[in-house]
Amino acid sequence: MTAAPPTTPAPARAVHRRGRGARRRERTAWLFLAPSLLIIAVFMLWPMVQSVYLSLMDYNRLQPARWIGLDNYRELLTDPVVRNALSNTVVYAVVVTPVTVGLALAFALLLNRAIFARGLVRTAVFLPFIVSLAIVAIAWAFLLDPNMGLISYWLDGLGIVSTQGWLSDPKLAMPAVMVVGIWKTVGFYMVMYLAGLQSIPTELYEAASLDGAGPLARFRNVTWPLLSNQTMLISIMAAIATLQAFDQIYVMTRGGPYFQTETLVMLVYRVGFEELRLGYGSAISWVLLLGVFVLSMLQWAYFRKRAVTY
Repeated sequence: MTAAPPTTPAPARAVHRRGRGARRRERTAWLFLAPSLLIIAVFMLWPMVQSVYLSLMDYNRLQPARWIGLDNYRELLTDPVVRNALSNTVVYAVVVTPVTVGLALAFALLLNRAIFARGLVRTAVFLPFIVSLAIVAIAWAFLLDPNMGLISYWLDGLGIVSTQGWLSDPKLAMPAVMVVGIWKTVGFYMVMYLAGLQSIPTELYEAASLDGAGPLARFRNVTWPLLSNQTMLISIMAAIATLQAFDQIYVMTRGGPYFQTETLVMLVYRVGFEELRLGYGSAISWVLLLGVFVLSMLQWAYFRKRAVTY
């Protein structure tokens, strides 16, 4: 009598089919990701590799490249122009980042309540974010113009300040570009805070009220701790954006007057594309990248300990 051929148990066949299905889905996913990965590799990763190579070269497009090793990095450590740009960048970031985050939280707390024309006010605060920063900078440059700017005209009429060139004054140019940067981005972070506020369970506020907690106590003990995740993300994003400030500064002041608003990104642009010192510009850009990375990691380490899950 001939023995029946061995058969694969049904559970094993099911696991095998699931495994083949998973591998097929994985191949399909990589197929869809391939165009995006190719674009990232060609337009982001390869330029970054080239930038590292250029930072080790003396290259200005007018003569053959010459290997100089770390000389560009040694030069920028003692360059007063780099120190000035770094100082301007730090001042801009230290002022704009906390003010933007604070105003975004304040607007979110106000507009999370049932107030008159809440939708209209939300739109008005968020609208600047969707407008091109270059266009916003041009509009603000006209508003601050000493001859035909409405802001100077109104303030002069009120006797607060005399009509003057805001963007040509070394003491006022940096505050002017800071105001534009804050006004442009505060609406975006406000929306992120609104999403966080609306995800907090109302039962927590009800329990706090039953315990006799007032508005300030509810904010300190309920709202602020439960917004720690949003605050971490917003703070890191805002800090990175301020350290890379370029658009409104380029349009409004071109780094002037007397280099008082020249940030590191502005310096990279001037050195690399106006002076054609591409190697030195690449070295400055990598120092900026290192600074952004270190700051982001410090912020992440600080806020990670305060992350809340609920």
